[in-house]
Amino acid sequence: MNTTLIIFVVLYLLGTLAVGMWAGRRIKNTADFAVAGRSLPLIMVITTTFATWFGAETVMGVPAKFVQGGLNAVIEDPFGAGTCLILVGLFFATKLYKLNLLTIGDYYRQRYGKGVEVFCSVTIILSYLGWVAAQITALGLVFTVLTNGAMSPAAGMVIGTLAVLIYVVVGGFMAVAITDFIQMIVLVVGMTVIAFFAADLAGGADKVLGMAQQADLWRLWPEPTFTDIVFFFAAAITMMFGSIPQQDVFQRVMSAKNAPTARSGAVIGGASYILFGFVPMFIVAAAVVVMGDSAMDIAKNDYQRLLPTFVMTKMPLVMQILFFGALLSAIKSTSSATLLAPATSFVENILKNLRPDMKDRQLLLAMRVTIVVFATLVLAYAIAMQGTSIYELVSSAYQVTLVGAFVPLVMGLYWKRATTQGAVLSIGAGIAVWVLFFPQLTSWGTAFPGQLAGLLAAFAGMFVGSLAPQVLQDRQDATARLHAGA
Repeated sequence: MNTTLIIFVVLYLLGTLAVGMWAGRRIKNTADFAVAGRSLPLIMVITTTFATWFGAETVMGVPAKFVQGGLNAVIEDPFGAGTCLILVGLFFATKLYKLNLLTIGDYYRQRYGKGVEVFCSVTIILSYLGWVAAQITALGLVFTVLTNGAMSPAAGMVIGTLAVLIYVVVGGFMAVAITDFIQMIVLVVGMTVIAFFAADLAGGADKVLGMAQQADLWRLWPEPTFTDIVFFFAAAITMMFGSIPQQDVFQRVMSAKNAPTARSGAVIGGASYILFGFVPMFIVAAAVVVMGDSAMDIAKNDYQRLLPTFVMTKMPLVMQILFFGALLSAIKSTSSATLLAPATSFVENILKNLRPDMKDRQLLLAMRVTIVVFATLVLAYAIAMQGTSIYELVSSAYQVTLVGAFVPLVMGLYWKRATTQGAVLSIGAGIAVWVLFFPQLTSWGTAFPGQLAGLLAAFAGMFVGSLAPQVLQDRQDATARLHAGA
């Protein structure tokens, strides 16, 4: 056990906690707590959108997938995830910002009514379960590695959750934004320095790139068969579209000081995420060059440990400090956002419908209590799901919002004829078809991806539900005019 390394990690955790507590002094109402009072400048919008995605899976899950299957294996993340933010900036940020809403659920209420608001909000909240659990799982792994196994993963999960929970409960989104800004500086600097050191260990960057070329890791496109193409496309759009109707993304749009800042921040943040996502991939590729077959064995059997093992066994103390500072920055920035977002949605879009007479002070307290309750539930879920990979926990989280919430959002913004009936049928058809493709129910999912089938059904439901009543009414009106003329 490296005592010096642990001391540095503890000091870093305490430092970010202190910053979050300081930010909490600026919280006066629910708008401050949920969207930082719509006051953030461009640089902070960029860092907080970048931090949204740069979590445990980007550092430990994606790189190990890359060295096993190449770019084709990571189309969902970082490519799909980063493109999501770019699409939000280009097509959604300005429209949503001008509506001056607190949550994405508020949009569904304004456009379709309370029923759709509640159902979509529940769908969005449930989608966070796997995502937050992935971050908590990673925190447990970090503390286990740091203590050389002296601390169990479950105990590490508890400590890591508390380290994030305290400053989120006290400081809300303002604390998240400020700590994200600090943590992203640590992350970018730390991972960049480690990448240079890893290249030196491997004998130069050309050796690492040469290994990737020889192993065909730069292959992005699938084999030219229907099955391979359709599953590739489904993987790409899972996070690309499924993450758009998410409260954490919406909060970053709403926290900007104006609409142009919201738009530019999302686009730059998404592009930066895709580009910097190659850094941990490069580091793990260097690990394969340095460690040889043992690295590939770890990648196949317990890939979440590959990068930490490489750093702990092949790099000096200063690199270890930089790595764990960067890793904790990535995990804490994502987990803080994913704890705050579902709690905000629950209070604003579900609790307020049950208790519409609540004052702002009561709503603020309810948000803080909900964060604690949600964190406790997710912690229990993460402990129960020990053994499930971080990448799988994250990627499965977005399918439900893809089939249940994306179509009503995009069609509501860009199709004037979208109706409440269309939204209801879209949600019902999308989720029902998606469920039918579960491997526990049918074997259809082996021939065609369930999330894509659900998305197509959701679009069909929106068109049929919106147009059929209008067509029927037109026919009735035409018949009535015909009879009147006769």
